[in-house]
Amino acid sequence: MNTDNEERILDAEQWKLEAESVINDVKNHVQNFVLSEKLLSTNSAIFLNLTTLENLKFCIKLTAAGFTIIGNQHDDTSNNENMYFETPYSLLDFVSPQYRNSFGNSLLNKLNQLKENQTDI
Repeated sequence: MNTDNEERILDAEQWKLEAESVINDVKNHVQNFVLSEKLLSTNSAIFLNLTTLENLKFCIKLTAAGFTIIGNQHDDTSNNENMYFETPYSLLDFVSPQYRNSFGNSLLNKLNQLKENQTDI
């Protein structure tokens, strides 16, 4: 049984599926979010390149502990701060004020659509 301190072991394909799921969840609220083509994933981590709506670039490491910014450019691993975020949403909320606006507006639009659909019934 895994504890919070143990690293979750996934094979390369499982990490890729995990990362693609994350990317699909937030892709409408960032400029770009892709798997790194230069940094190779391991059985305990995968690397992603993020460009925010503010055009800020980051290299993100995804592990069982969560998401951490490991570089301030794509494919950069020079950041040693190791602040972890449990979700991509909390990471984006931390680095991108425009993400908050985009996500909030998207949620508001969906709520308005629901309201309109209920009044049509």
